[in-house]
Amino acid sequence: MSSPAVIFGGPSPEHDISILTGLQAARTLAGAGRAPTCLYWSKTNEWHEVDAALEGADFADGVPRRARPLRFVAGAGGGFVGEGGALRKERPLPISAAVVCCHGAPGEDGTLQSALDLAGIAYTGPDAAGAALGMDKLAFGEVCRGAGLPVLAREVVGEGPPSFAGPYIVKPRFGGSSIGIVVAADAAAVTAAARQSVHLRRGAVVEPYRDDAADLEVAVRTYPSLVLSAISKPEKGRGVYSYKEKYVGGEGMLSAPRELNPSLPGKVAEVVRDAATAVASLARLRGVARVDFLLDGDEVWVNEVNTIPGSLSKHLWDVPFIEVLDGMLAEAQARPTTAWTTDGADGTALRSAGSIAGKLG
Repeated sequence: MSSPAVIFGGPSPEHDISILTGLQAARTLAGAGRAPTCLYWSKTNEWHEVDAALEGADFADGVPRRARPLRFVAGAGGGFVGEGGALRKERPLPISAAVVCCHGAPGEDGTLQSALDLAGIAYTGPDAAGAALGMDKLAFGEVCRGAGLPVLAREVVGEGPPSFAGPYIVKPRFGGSSIGIVVAADAAAVTAAARQSVHLRRGAVVEPYRDDAADLEVAVRTYPSLVLSAISKPEKGRGVYSYKEKYVGGEGMLSAPRELNPSLPGKVAEVVRDAATAVASLARLRGVARVDFLLDGDEVWVNEVNTIPGSLSKHLWDVPFIEVLDGMLAEAQARPTTAWTTDGADGTALRSAGSIAGKLG
């Protein structure tokens, strides 16, 4: 019998949005009779089992009432373990596969994915390598550039000025959803922003700022075969497509204004779809992801990939959300994220190694 789980929250700036995505997924699974286990990851890095019927406001002040504490155990036979009792043996919760709804590090950068791999829990979304690549804006940009995809210049913010002219946009190297993004007029402002913002201290990248550029986005589903959603052109104010415009609405991204399948110049739509298809392979996408582009006139560039998008991009699909979730869970079990082997570790090197003291000289 299938026993799905939904994982959401986490010690991330996108903690709150992750809760909303997770509750949407949990409520949909519950309504379809799937009886999901809801795993809430708190801001303080603790795990709790919570009810799928909760609302976002129940989490506004922290862990909701009547949440049941859990421990996470890595290794064979590990998983999410509830409290035992005098007559009840402590054992991991039964989970056939988990829908990962965590946005931002460490739920989206490979940390959670690696932990789930060690515990032997099947999960949706990117594997550890794909998650790490998608979260690293510099590495992702260079992979796209190496594959011949159109990308803007992108450099690490260092002591010297950028090699291209301003104005500039400065972004967290390991972040997303427009949090921490700063527009800078000159090189001095780029350096100052990187030093002052808590979101940029772990690392920052700088790009040319295109004030007139429009955003385009297309979602990707990878199972049982690759499918692209409609192209969306978010309606935004002048400048950066902000976190508030994306998420702070009555229904989050679902209520954010956008134009689906907009009229685009020349071959822009074809370039977007071809590039999104290429990114799906390059970034090892699984489940549902969203690829974001910038459009200026008839020029288009790959901007970034969101490997676990808000609301799992359900607003971009013309199929029921339960169908999207069922496909993700089926893929999680059909396409394992690990294929470790000990072939070659047969003891030969150990037997012929001699003494460790001798190797130390």
